[in-house]
Amino acid sequence: MPIKLTSELLLAAYSHGYFPMPHPVTEEMCWFNPEPRAILPLDGFHVSRSLARTLRRSPFHIRIDHDFASVIDGCANREETWINGEIREAFLRLHQEGHAHSFEVWSDEALVGGTYGLALGGAFFAESKFHRVRDASKIALYYLTEHLRNRGFELLEIQFLTPHLATLGAIEIHATEYQRRLQHALRQNVQFTPLSVLPLPFTGEG
Repeated sequence: MPIKLTSELLLAAYSHGYFPMPHPVTEEMCWFNPEPRAILPLDGFHVSRSLARTLRRSPFHIRIDHDFASVIDGCANREETWINGEIREAFLRLHQEGHAHSFEVWSDEALVGGTYGLALGGAFFAESKFHRVRDASKIALYYLTEHLRNRGFELLEIQFLTPHLATLGAIEIHATEYQRRLQHALRQNVQFTPLSVLPLPFTGEG
């Protein structure tokens, strides 16, 4: 029988380095523990010149957990997605229990981008991101890294390295090193909320 994605199962899996994704054809739930593993160093986010210009203009504002369901739906709204109904239901439940969070980019009262994931100790496991206007998903990741760093988090896990994520500073590390960092991060007593970073005018290089 299929294993139900209970909150207890998911929390245990992530704390041991595993995450679920459904098979693209059968939708049978598969569990992954990649080697190597992709992370985004909290002090290593790369801001391009074009992104820096957008950040300096500061046309957006940031919210946390204002509309979690819409963020996960925005991430799933693409031709090919691994976010099926079971994954969606499981993360909505984790959100209701205070474990899963959304980091959202708003323009006036319109949600234009964001990312969501799971927070455990000092580790944040970013699941997916989306954008409806240019650079909105990059802005979400930029302010997410700033927020995590200011809140005392140590690890931002992003599953697999892609060329796009590499341009933002993401790297790969060996699974043994990931496990070492993960276990250390899990022992940290930090909280994801409340919002600790406001989208102030960007003054960095880029």
